[in-house]
Amino acid sequence: MGENMEPIYATGMAAKLRSQWDRDAGLGQNHNAVKLLGQDYESLRAQCQQTRTLFEDPLFPTSASSLGFNELGPRSSKTHGVRWMRPTEICMRPQFIMDGATRTDICQGALGDCWLLAAIASLTLNDDLLHRVVPHGQSFDGGYAGIFHFQFWQFGEWVDVVIDDRLPVKDGKLLFVHSAEGGEFWSALLEKAYAKLNGCYEALSGGSTSEGFEDFTGGVTEMYELKKAPADLFSIIGRAIERGSLLGCSIDITSKFDQEAVTFKKLVKGHAYSVTAVEEVVYRGNMTKLVRIRNPWGEVEWTGAWSDDSREWDNVDRSVRGRLQNRSEDGEPHTHTHLPFGFELMLCVCAQFVGKSGVHLKRDFFLTNASSARSELFINLREVSSRFQLPAGEYFIVPSTFEPQKEADFVLRVFSEKPQRLDESQIDAGFKSLFRQLAGTDMEISTTELQTILNRIISKHKDLKTDGFGKESCRSMINLMDTDGSGKLGLTEFHVLWEKIKRYLQIFRDHDVDKSGTMSSYEMRRALEAAGFKLNNHLFQLIILRYTEEDLSVDFDNFVTCLVRLETMFKTFKTLDTDADGFISLTFFQVSLTPTIQHTANTRRETNMSEMN
Repeated sequence: MGENMEPIYATGMAAKLRSQWDRDAGLGQNHNAVKLLGQDYESLRAQCQQTRTLFEDPLFPTSASSLGFNELGPRSSKTHGVRWMRPTEICMRPQFIMDGATRTDICQGALGDCWLLAAIASLTLNDDLLHRVVPHGQSFDGGYAGIFHFQFWQFGEWVDVVIDDRLPVKDGKLLFVHSAEGGEFWSALLEKAYAKLNGCYEALSGGSTSEGFEDFTGGVTEMYELKKAPADLFSIIGRAIERGSLLGCSIDITSKFDQEAVTFKKLVKGHAYSVTAVEEVVYRGNMTKLVRIRNPWGEVEWTGAWSDDSREWDNVDRSVRGRLQNRSEDGEPHTHTHLPFGFELMLCVCAQFVGKSGVHLKRDFFLTNASSARSELFINLREVSSRFQLPAGEYFIVPSTFEPQKEADFVLRVFSEKPQRLDESQIDAGFKSLFRQLAGTDMEISTTELQTILNRIISKHKDLKTDGFGKESCRSMINLMDTDGSGKLGLTEFHVLWEKIKRYLQIFRDHDVDKSGTMSSYEMRRALEAAGFKLNNHLFQLIILRYTEEDLSVDFDNFVTCLVRLETMFKTFKTLDTDADGFISLTFFQVSLTPTIQHTANTRRETNMSEMN
């Protein structure tokens, strides 16, 4: 289609567009999680409210089978006398979350799941991650029906787990996880949902904190042994915490007699701790690195250097000491820093394999081609991950078990820290066919065509408030993605934009907490941070003034336009910041050609953008 021709779309095309989008955004993502055992939280809750009954879960009953099979089996002394009670029966005024979720809400009970509790404690340090797992709007107040739900990432998809709130109680106290205050129940209910997902409570006894981290985030776990740790480990930990990563640590055991043995300075071997902060303080004239860790037991606390009552604190500035020191038996000291499967990566060197997938490689290939990289060792953990720096090329990834002739399902994930060049051969055939229908004979998408495409798609998403994408917004998108200067989008350019808008849609839905279909200023700030833009207050206020509607909300088209222009601004700035010092000097001519920078810098000739990086 030419630039001046109005595109004509059959109903089937709009349906195909939406189908492509929905398939890509698809079932299994956090906003559209798979319902465990087909139980739908909203419909079950509504049914209970209508009949004025409290939910009783028939799929995870209050019976011995839900507790365990051995140590927590029906004949175990640990489960003798256990009753199942709702929080409303345990205390006068139960709270779901009280004054925010904190790591002190998680105290271990009669279950060896310290690994899980360490992961939950870390989760409380990041509200965005916490509320992926613990959905908003749950309480014991109005609308209470004895039903709650939580979400966990399981092998490539998010799963929504419904539970009733009947919890195992012995001698008047919760048998398993509980809060320090006793009246807050989100952590106990979260543990129950995870027990249901895994079959019973006892299935949680013994595990790896990394598994908890993965199930709470969908992220990839990396592990470091201190004996072989990189020199910049402290910096790695600091950056990880800054990015909202979850961290844990433990002391390896050398024999079964070491399990939960306490060292002379009160660290517990084979026990999982969560890493909650890192700090550097001036101590006797030198910068000293500190790592803060927490014991889920909430007791047995470190007594060595930098413990609560140690002398080291006497030589630290009072204001710093007041901020960092923690005088309570909370198992959270500062310490001073001084579970088989594997895989191989093989570079594709045979021309007949280039650009192909699903290739069956025979024995001869492996005899004549060496692997380019491989996992360090075969290890008895659910997930194996490694980090590699490899030259550009096409690679086969070959997962394998330690013992031969073992078959199993697996999930394979590949992440890249830097964007990779997209080649047409990498684009799905279905997407190529769709593009040909959209772009017409010139095989490029113009501003007008892009506007029609986006508005056709968005009109089908009734949960999104929008007055439609304007030409200026679409022109901004084309300017950002147009790498060849044609003023239109080719196949690869449109594919990158398509993926980008899908990501923006996910961010928008994740941060639209009240499901209004728009962004409030609070939601907008958190959404921008999730998109990678940490802005100073002045710039954020300018954005709110520029992109909000009359009711001070940001609708979806303005949200996308804002992110596109921010990305363009950052891209332009980095291009001009040739020495990468965070400053640029602009001539009058350059200022005239970069209106976005001109606006945000308030027409200053020398612009400091360091706060935006």
